[in-house]
Amino acid sequence: MTDTKRFNDEQLMELLSLIGDADSVELKLTIPEADSRATVVALDLDPIDAQIRQVVFFDTPDLALNQRGLVARARRSQGSTDDSVIKLRPVVPSELPEELRRLNDFVVEVDAMPGGYVCSASFKGKVPLGEVKQVLLGQQAIRKLFSKPQRAFFKEHADGLELDELSVLGPITVLKLKFDPSDFHRRMVAELWFYPDGSRILELSTKCLPAEAFQTGVESRVYLASKGIDLSGEQQTKTKTALEFFVKRA
Repeated sequence: MTDTKRFNDEQLMELLSLIGDADSVELKLTIPEADSRATVVALDLDPIDAQIRQVVFFDTPDLALNQRGLVARARRSQGSTDDSVIKLRPVVPSELPEELRRLNDFVVEVDAMPGGYVCSASFKGKVPLGEVKQVLLGQQAIRKLFSKPQRAFFKEHADGLELDELSVLGPITVLKLKFDPSDFHRRMVAELWFYPDGSRILELSTKCLPAEAFQTGVESRVYLASKGIDLSGEQQTKTKTALEFFVKRA
C-alpha cells in the first residue's frame, strides 16, 4: 500500500534493490483512530473472528536497544504457542551472512507504507507455552525466551547490552484478524493494538513475494480507496508507539 510517487529517484532505486534481495514484502497502512470504526464497517470485519495476542518488548529505559536498530519482542497468542523475535533494521540484504539467510527462522522483509519503507532481518523462535507469562510475572529470565542462535545474533549487534539487563515494556493487547475479501483476490490482515492509555492503532497489511510488490501495492490501494478508506493519513509504527509509551510512563 506504499505510494511510490512520494519517493525520489534515489529512494526508488534503493527500494527496488532491497525488494529484489528480500524474502518477502509486507505492505502496510495505519488508519487514523477517528476512522478506525468506519474502516472496520467498510471491510466487514468481525472482531469475534480475531485472535487475541499479548505483545511485550524488551529495552532499556532510554531505549538504547532501539537506538542500535534492534528490537527484542515476545508474544502470547490465543490458541497457539508463544514466540519471540530479535529484529535488526535497517539492513541491506546482500550484506547479511549467507549462513543466516539459509535458516528457515531468519527472514528478510521489506515493510512499505505510504511515504516510507524499511528492510529488516528477523530471527524468529518458538517459546514453550506459558514462558512469556512467567517473564511478565518476573519469575523467569528474559534470555530464556530466546534460542542460542537468537541470543548470538542479539549479542553481535547489541554493543554490550545483555538481554537480562533489559526492562519489560508491556504487555500490549492486540486483536489480529486474517480475512479474505470477497471482492479482492489477496488475503489481508487487520491488527488493532490497544495501548494502556486508551489509544489505539489499526493497521491493515498484506504480504507478497518481492516480484509482486508493485502490482500488489497498486491493486491494494485501488481496492481500499474503493471502500472509502483514507490512504493519506499520518502513518504510525506499532513498535515505536509502544516503546515511547512505556518509556514515558516509566
